[in-house]
Amino acid sequence: MKILVTDGMDAAALAQLKANGHEVVEQFYPPEELGKALRDFDAVVVRSATKVRANIIDEAKGGRLKLIIRGGVGVDNIDVKYAEENGITVKNTPRASSNSVAELAIGHMLSCARYISIAGHTMREGKWEKKAYGKGIEIAGKTLGIIGFGRIGQALCAKAKALGMEVIAEDIYHVPGIEEQLGMRYVELDELLAKADFISLHTPSIDGKPLINAETIAKMKDGVVIVNTSRGNNVDEDALLEALNSGKVRGAGLDVYAVEPPANAALYSHPNVSCTPHIGAATKEAQKRIGAEIVDIIESFGK
Repeated sequence: MKILVTDGMDAAALAQLKANGHEVVEQFYPPEELGKALRDFDAVVVRSATKVRANIIDEAKGGRLKLIIRGGVGVDNIDVKYAEENGITVKNTPRASSNSVAELAIGHMLSCARYISIAGHTMREGKWEKKAYGKGIEIAGKTLGIIGFGRIGQALCAKAKALGMEVIAEDIYHVPGIEEQLGMRYVELDELLAKADFISLHTPSIDGKPLINAETIAKMKDGVVIVNTSRGNNVDEDALLEALNSGKVRGAGLDVYAVEPPANAALYSHPNVSCTPHIGAATKEAQKRIGAEIVDIIESFGK
């Protein structure tokens, strides 16, 4: 196969594809050039930067393209239904990055609870703000509400339970037997919002509408911590900033943003925000697992 890799890929996996006889081209194409370029490839491997929309699929018609692989969990940067209607298979790697994203969510929770991000920043400015940041909270004994209880949500649940947290979760699909297995409880969204001390988002974008907005924040506990490692547009950033300023929200851990790189400087530079530049799946281990899963998808395709 002739394979286009647009957003990077693990070096060992690239080498394996080439050793298996495939021609691999690593190149990012801007949207206006991507569709035409795809006519010359059997498969394309993307991450989150490349968007494969209907207009790009239209431009690729008549060419060789028959497989789109998203190296990661969500596929909301791909018009999946339209691709499949045009004979193009869409795959992703849902298992590979679950642990890395769950660990980052835990990191942001701890950072918000203990002011790790801002306290470290002020020390690099030569300050010793022990009194200002000596009013942290423990996460043990607190309730974590997980919105979206798929592989990442389940991985986060196991880690949170190990740290002594109670876990409740909201999802449209309830996995049989998992409440007993993981020691958590499914609840409706309003109950989660009312009871959770920490809320972590692990759901794809739904029609581009924010799950966390002024209305849902109003239903939360005072002093709640919100963590988003899912999709930037799952959070109304203006509403979150207002809640941070008022103290309704104690802190926010953000790895994803409505616009990337983020344009809302008042939000990401807020002293009660722990922020990272969309690195949820960016561990060496996760990238190796993603790469290996992509190789498996390609080698089994069409068999």
